Amino acid sequence: MVEIVKAGGWLMAPIILCAIIAMGIMLERFWTLQQKRVLPDDLTSKVWNWVKENSLDHRQIQSLHQGSPLGQILAAGLINRDRERVIMKDSIEDTGRHVVHELERYLDTLGTVAAISPLLGLLGTVIGMVKVFTAITTHGVGNPTVLAGGIAEALITTAAGLTVAIPALIGYRYYRNRVDTLVVDMEKEAIKLVEALHRRQSYNKQSQKDS
Repeated sequence: MVEIVKAGGWLMAPIILCAIIAMGIMLERFWTLQQKRVLPDDLTSKVWNWVKENSLDHRQIQSLHQGSPLGQILAAGLINRDRERVIMKDSIEDTGRHVVHELERYLDTLGTVAAISPLLGLLGTVIGMVKVFTAITTHGVGNPTVLAGGIAEALITTAAGLTVAIPALIGYRYYRNRVDTLVVDMEKEAIKLVEALHRRQSYNKQSQKDS
């Protein structure tokens, strides 16, 4: 393996660096974007029970905000639960944009790695072929050993670049779709809470009028 890396020339260093970055991002996103970490089971139902029992306080809202991305969004709505529906919805949407930004963290870097890795491999190919033609000009084509180094460099860097780019691109596409799915699910949960709080608010107002 070490001999292959050496044969690929100095461009193998940035290609290996890209591989390390891509692997690190994919492992980190795999851990961060788990369903149970982003959308804990029955979180919305638990929050609604707090509201119905009038047991919701600042400490619970703070804990909810720190617990998960969905919790951050629900906490934004709960802070404004006694205000108008539009204000509550705007607060949730504003927090949602920050949450989405956090969920998409490092994905642009992963996409960049997927894009530049084959280009680095192509650059290695060009450099290797330049060495081949230089060797031909200097020594002719009679000695294949002279040409082998440039050809090996060209092929190894191309293969290495593609080896890094393909899984990086797959990971980028997968996690981008994963984020989109999670965002849609969080929107559904937030809408359910907003509608429930709005109905409760309307009911309380009607009860006050009747009394």
